[in-house]
Amino acid sequence: MAMKPKDPDNQPSYSRRRFLRASRATVAALGAVPMLARASDVLAATVPSSSAKVPPDYYDKLGVRKIINAAGTHTELTSAVMPPPVREAVARAALHPVHLEELQQKAGAYIAEKLKAEGCCISCGASSAITLATAASVMAANNCHPLDIPSLIGTPQFPKNEVVVQKIHRYEYDVAMQLCGIKIVDVVTLDDYRQALGPNTVMTNYFNAADAVGISREDWITAAHDKGVPCHLDAAADMPPIANLWRYTGMGFDMVSFSGGKDIRGPQNAGLLLGKKKYIDLAQSNLCPADSVGRGMKVAKEQIVGMVAAVDWLLTQTDQGMERESRERMAAIIGMLEDIPSVQTSIRARSWPIMSRT
Repeated sequence: MAMKPKDPDNQPSYSRRRFLRASRATVAALGAVPMLARASDVLAATVPSSSAKVPPDYYDKLGVRKIINAAGTHTELTSAVMPPPVREAVARAALHPVHLEELQQKAGAYIAEKLKAEGCCISCGASSAITLATAASVMAANNCHPLDIPSLIGTPQFPKNEVVVQKIHRYEYDVAMQLCGIKIVDVVTLDDYRQALGPNTVMTNYFNAADAVGISREDWITAAHDKGVPCHLDAAADMPPIANLWRYTGMGFDMVSFSGGKDIRGPQNAGLLLGKKKYIDLAQSNLCPADSVGRGMKVAKEQIVGMVAAVDWLLTQTDQGMERESRERMAAIIGMLEDIPSVQTSIRARSWPIMSRT
């Protein structure tokens, strides 16, 4: 849904990276009130009961403006709103201390089983998952320790430090890989790609939502695996359909990164790295509380539990039900705005193929 002044030339634009697959999940996410199942609940939530004790609203206390998010689950718009079961799980997790590493291991194993993967590492967002995937690949290729990253990577002691990427798949998240001391090798054609997979290659990175596919996923995986090189897929915002959470690992990608705070509807500062147990275990060894490249990417106990609860909640949903809920929320937003003469609303949908966001 787009909100705009009555000026046909004033059209907001969104990159395809940041635009939701509207036929399966709407671009409207209501940020002003909790995202509930029914539009009537959304409207009722803005009017608290007179008999209820109302806790302080810290957005109001801090002078932070609440918004109606008609663009999608963008990071700068604080992504999606967690559903009630996830919020409740987060609040309950805050009541008790636990051993962080034990929680990470058991929560990851639980989610991996639910999402049909060998392993899962709950990361501090999708960008963190990309860093951890790179660190895992560097360790596997060089047989090095997490503390060797990044200072010794690319030196004569640990020379393997190349990540192969299609030139059309270069993006701002390259830095998430470069934190591990790697250098990126650009390729254009499939022949370029095969030739670039050399003795110093530690990983390949494929951007699932790039504006152009270029080399197909299938050819990309086959060529890398022929050389024994692991493939990582950045699928940060590429759910729904829900089946994408196991579709890409099923295709053969060794590691796949997802954002936890978009349509999975978990905490914004959490993500999932799914894939082969060998690499997931290495990725986990770089995550806080380890003193390595992931030390600053701490995932709190509340966010770990929130991701488990979000996956549990998500697997009770359907693609059709999620779309219906989103359209009900769009209708609620339109209803709130229809009496404002200076605002015009419209719903703009774009159909996306299940396997591609090109």
